[in-house]
Amino acid sequence: MDPVFGQLSFDDHEQIVFCNDKDTGLKAIIGIHNSVMGPALGGTRMWNYNTEWEALNDVLRLSRGMTYKSAITGLNIGGGKAVIIGDAKTQKTPELMRKFGEFVHSLSGRYITAEDVGMETKDMDTVRDVTPYVTGISEERGGSGNPSPVTAYGVYLGMKAAAKSQFGSDVLDGKKVLVQGIGHVGETLVEYLTKEGAQVTITDINEEKLYQVASKYNASIYTGEDLYTADVDIYAPCAMGATINDATIEKIKAKVIAGAANNQLADENVHGQRLKDRGILYAPDFLINAGGIINVYAELEHYGKAEIMAKTENIYNTTLEIIDYAAKNGITTHKAALTIAQNRIDQRKIENASK
Repeated sequence: MDPVFGQLSFDDHEQIVFCNDKDTGLKAIIGIHNSVMGPALGGTRMWNYNTEWEALNDVLRLSRGMTYKSAITGLNIGGGKAVIIGDAKTQKTPELMRKFGEFVHSLSGRYITAEDVGMETKDMDTVRDVTPYVTGISEERGGSGNPSPVTAYGVYLGMKAAAKSQFGSDVLDGKKVLVQGIGHVGETLVEYLTKEGAQVTITDINEEKLYQVASKYNASIYTGEDLYTADVDIYAPCAMGATINDATIEKIKAKVIAGAANNQLADENVHGQRLKDRGILYAPDFLINAGGIINVYAELEHYGKAEIMAKTENIYNTTLEIIDYAAKNGITTHKAALTIAQNRIDQRKIENASK
């Protein structure tokens, strides 16, 4: 199979940029999937990938997801993403981030970056020193700040919508919820769930953070051997993607899957259908985790916190609409969300061609 164009994850990407700088050690890939709706907007992830192919596949899947995330949310922006290969804790430097910013700038606005895994708001401020094509900068510099709390709020609302459809009520009081991954978004989601009275169980590879969050919110720590067999009502994947795969899907006991992680389905067609067959309701990740992109998009459109929250709150209604559309058409919720998003992109393409 061809290494790039022949890959399933390539999915007609418009542009892939490989960035390398010997002096700073920067090795990055920028993926621009689709710019029909506008410039490609999506965060930068710094991760210690096992192979360069793993990094390429990740950026391709993530940038494609951003296209549909923006379209389903009603934003006039395209889909893109960037990954930096390396350990964010030990290899990230201001010099490396500035050099990355120079590569972003060289694309003349076709790609606009933002914060993702391994990044902080201060890193986006550093990138802003060399290019205007960055969002999610600090409020002190006129930006919208850390998008994680808004992302978590959207996931929480999407979860409530899925619960309403699956259980007959969106009240999460007493519901058993397993949150996998308690980074910036996961921890805030735990806070929302705890305040509503959900029975929250958490798991994370960072044991220090695990005990800290458990103590702070009185959450339980998962101690079993296989978290996918946990006896819970709702499974919330908030770490890396593809946790719903051939090895895990038959074990899952939860009746709702709603989390912040991108690309939760290892194979969106196979595993989306299997969840449907098993009666497990999946809230499409690129829909319910769109709060972050709504937050940073505000910097481009110059709207304030009130409109950010209003757009994010609409994730609840859109999730219900997607679930209803899927049921009426006998398709998976993932397919339903993709279809509606693609229809919007196709309509814009026709409009652009007629101008």
